[in-house]
Amino acid sequence: MIRPLLIARLFRRSVRIQRKRMTLTIMAVAWGTIAIVLLLSFGEGLKRSMDTGRKGLGSGILVLWPGQTEKAYAGFPQGRSLHFLPEDPRLLEKSIPEIEAISGEMIRWGTQLVVGRTVLNKKLTGVEPIFGDLRAHVPEPGGRFLNELDQRQKRRVIFLGTELKKDLFGEEPAEGKRVLVNGAPFTVVGVMREKRQMGMYGGPDEDHAAIPLSTFQALFGDPYLDDMVVKPRDPNRAEHVKRRINEVLGAKYRFDPEDSRAVRVWDTIENARTFLKVMFGIEIFLGIIGGLTLLIGGIGVANIMYAVVKQRTQAIGVQMALGAFRSDVMGPIVLEAVVITCVGGAVGIAAGWGIVQGLGFVQGHVESPAMEFIGRPTFSLPIAGVTVLILGMTGLLAGYFPSRRAASVQPAEALRHE
Repeated sequence: MIRPLLIARLFRRSVRIQRKRMTLTIMAVAWGTIAIVLLLSFGEGLKRSMDTGRKGLGSGILVLWPGQTEKAYAGFPQGRSLHFLPEDPRLLEKSIPEIEAISGEMIRWGTQLVVGRTVLNKKLTGVEPIFGDLRAHVPEPGGRFLNELDQRQKRRVIFLGTELKKDLFGEEPAEGKRVLVNGAPFTVVGVMREKRQMGMYGGPDEDHAAIPLSTFQALFGDPYLDDMVVKPRDPNRAEHVKRRINEVLGAKYRFDPEDSRAVRVWDTIENARTFLKVMFGIEIFLGIIGGLTLLIGGIGVANIMYAVVKQRTQAIGVQMALGAFRSDVMGPIVLEAVVITCVGGAVGIAAGWGIVQGLGFVQGHVESPAMEFIGRPTFSLPIAGVTVLILGMTGLLAGYFPSRRAASVQPAEALRHE
């Protein structure tokens, strides 16, 4: 126990002598730590914000549109236009067990919606009840999405997007009220909860209305679906599902299953994988920048330790001449470097956490599209853990090499040093 106490006493004496130098070095390490904490927190916030916006379209879905054949097949020429029929979703659901859910969709642009004196021409869709889950149409409390009874009985009920509801009813509740759809009365059964949506087709969901597919057909007489939304049971089997869709529809509509243009597919599952790879790359890039900033602080600590070794050369020579062990020489220097980096790191992490919380508070009280897109900076335990690990290694290395150099100095040479 004697030598550890001796090392601690030597360290305390060094702190008193080098107080200003140590303070400046601690500030440099703290600044590097703040930089890495802020960069990684903003990166995590941006990732979560963009992921939320991506899921606004729906998670793990395929959107199918009828296209034109690119190849001649079974006596039919190329360039033939295809159309989806209302029974096609049930055919695919029955033929492909890997499909978890599927809904057809019919779209009518410029549909007249009237409430009192307010007259709007908006996009109206006819969908099946499962469409709400597939496309993230979550109703606000007190309302609901379309259900199976609405579909079977061809009820005149309507589900409104967030902005469309405001345009029609303002801040008043809309559930239970009437909307004239091309002159026909419909009852509002729900309003979409506000959501962020990055991917879309045909405009944002918040600005359109949905009615049961059966009611849509009865009202407008449309014979064809505009698109189908499919969710595979296993996202990793999406390619297999797409291939089977081409085979099943190819057999019905007589086109080559290898024809890539017969059925156009928006694969949001593949898009999600690409998105995660891009965001991972951005996080690595931000982490490298923050790490290099922190490394500058570590180099500063190492330089200070080398300067300390040079300044104490004669004292170290006296210690060695009196029979001091290598650990007696290396111990205080390594301890000093580790303490500097740890204190600087603690100050930096605390300051970074405070800045992140302050920015999050400001963002929660200031409405700005730019700040909403960037997302709320997120300080997480993995970020703190990585930072602490980097700091610990930096401090250890910054103290070890100068202390090793000090312990290798010959006593006679050290005593002659000026």
